[in-house]
Amino acid sequence: MTSRTASVPPPIPSRTQYVLDAIRHRILTGELTPGRALVESELAAQFGVSKTPVREALKTLAGTGLVVMNQYKGVAVRTVDADMAREVYDVRLLLEPEALRRTVRRGTSLDAARDALTRADEAGDTAERSLANREFHRALYLPCGNPLLGRMLDEVRDQAALVSAAAWAADPSWEREAAEHREILRLALGGDADGAASALHAHIASFVERAFPLDAGPRPEEGRR
Repeated sequence: MTSRTASVPPPIPSRTQYVLDAIRHRILTGELTPGRALVESELAAQFGVSKTPVREALKTLAGTGLVVMNQYKGVAVRTVDADMAREVYDVRLLLEPEALRRTVRRGTSLDAARDALTRADEAGDTAERSLANREFHRALYLPCGNPLLGRMLDEVRDQAALVSAAAWAADPSWEREAAEHREILRLALGGDADGAASALHAHIASFVERAFPLDAGPRPEEGRR
């Protein structure tokens, strides 16, 4: 038998997952921008599937907060605004530093975080860097020893990536964040659970403040601490 070509969709029931993963990837890498309409028939034609797996994939994405469904306006990629960004990052600030603190105290291997940081540094484009950044953060909180805490952070992971993608499109700040990532990992590898958690909290808070400042006035100087 000849091998299956890339243009042939996978068999049912994996078609829904195939479409789901593809649409999520396009949203999180910025190919599908916030506010972009998602038309079932167009997506079905692009992926070579019926509208049913597309419809199911969009329902799942609506559940994770990446798309919005409106009875009259149809489906669109979720638009990022300051309120949405602060809601998502507030959850991260409450949960993620504590998860990292527990990860470090357990003495869990952080090889996955180190590898993700290397991939981010060597990334050839924004999409690769964005995906590596997501994996870095997940590798810090997932081994915390509390599966429910990990799942709760996973639930806001896609929305956090959507916020990041929108912010980076307006003001790329990879180098600053990469330096902060290296410091967080250094503290974690050194066994400083509280220091790593504090650095992660500052990292998350400073990002949302820079991207979505509370006031409309001029932003503080970059050198200010």
